[in-house]
Amino acid sequence: MHRLILKTLPVLLLAASIATAHAQDKTRIKVGVSVGNAEQTFEVVKKVAAQEGLDIQVITFSDYLQPNEALAAGDLDANAFQHKPFLDSQIKARGYKIVPVALTITAPLGIYSKKYKHVDQLPQGASIGIQNDPSNGNRALLLLKKAGLIKLKAGVGENGVNATPLDVVSNPKKLKLVELDAAQLPRSLDDLAAASVNNDYAVKAGLSLQRDAIAVEDAKGPYANLIATRAEDKDKPWVKKLVKAYQSAQVRSFIETEFKGSLIPAF
Repeated sequence: MHRLILKTLPVLLLAASIATAHAQDKTRIKVGVSVGNAEQTFEVVKKVAAQEGLDIQVITFSDYLQPNEALAAGDLDANAFQHKPFLDSQIKARGYKIVPVALTITAPLGIYSKKYKHVDQLPQGASIGIQNDPSNGNRALLLLKKAGLIKLKAGVGENGVNATPLDVVSNPKKLKLVELDAAQLPRSLDDLAAASVNNDYAVKAGLSLQRDAIAVEDAKGPYANLIATRAEDKDKPWVKKLVKAYQSAQVRSFIETEFKGSLIPAF
């Protein structure tokens, strides 16, 4: 009897190992994205992934906080909506065990106005909307700095140190910086002289980076968007299939053709 058990045990262990591997290799996953251009892009990603046997269900979100909450809670398998500085700030604030696994696109930030065609036309005391989350608010302040409208304290705004309106040391036009949720900024343009708007919200509001922005972030920088998963999943086979599908020639071609420079492949 003991010999029979000893002979059977390796077989059982091998079967359990194979079953575990199959369980890890999901064929259906949920990916969270922001409304707008990410939805369009993932329609192409879904088709490419299906050829590898991976069924992607896309879940859309209208803000920047819920996708990481849902991923950390296990309601999503991955998300694709944020850049690394934003993810880093969320991990620091909330302790998420979330990691980046691949780059997707760069979506340059723009300052938009319905009243003025150039930053030089902004009047004294003009109200400028900026994002109220640390990483995107930092981007907005750096863009205002690049446009020559403000100066920041030395050592803030870059290298992981986010700037806030309190770090503005020179503001010749006495601009009023109004911090709002990123999703509210396009709707607030009627009440503001100008506002910093993330690309996905700009597209949803019918704004064009090339046509409507009066200042534009550099295309090359640390703000490339990414695919993120829980740390425990980062090496799973389905993650590799998801990344391969997104970083395919078909998806690159779609981004370059459909968005004509307002979104740029980062892979």
